[in-house]
Amino acid sequence: MNENLEMKELTTIDEHIDELSHLLRTVVDDVASIGFLSPMEHSTAVDFWGHALRPHVILYIAWVEEAIAGTVQLHLCTKQNGTHRAEIAKMMVHPQFRQKGIAKKLMQTAEKRAKEEGRTLLILDTVEGAPSNHLYTSLGFVKGGRIPDYATSPYGELEATIIYYKHI
Repeated sequence: MNENLEMKELTTIDEHIDELSHLLRTVVDDVASIGFLSPMEHSTAVDFWGHALRPHVILYIAWVEEAIAGTVQLHLCTKQNGTHRAEIAKMMVHPQFRQKGIAKKLMQTAEKRAKEEGRTLLILDTVEGAPSNHLYTSLGFVKGGRIPDYATSPYGELEATIIYYKHI
């Protein structure tokens, strides 16, 4: 792992919106399945980040050598019957920073925060067959199920998603 790697929680977006938007567009163009399709307009990315932070959303960035190398969001469930759980969302690492342990560190940071928030269950979903499936299982996430035809791929085909959970 890069010795210059630092995890930072962002409480405002404005200072980093251009860099975050570039990261989002880059990973979407690299066919990451995070809710968007390529080609992604800059305005779409800016709009997403402009609305990303809410009281129940915690955003971490992986900061490497003065650049945002990746992000992860922790969504704290606000439903009365779900205050024990949180969801991992928009976990992304810039292609030039992959295979350096950044995704693992982002996930560990989000999990630690979930525990601090009193959460005992983490959930997430990812496209079936994506490299991220290996990451999640290596971190102790358990496959809870498969939903066929969940999302449209960049190639116009419907793809399945895998739901994972982890007791923490």
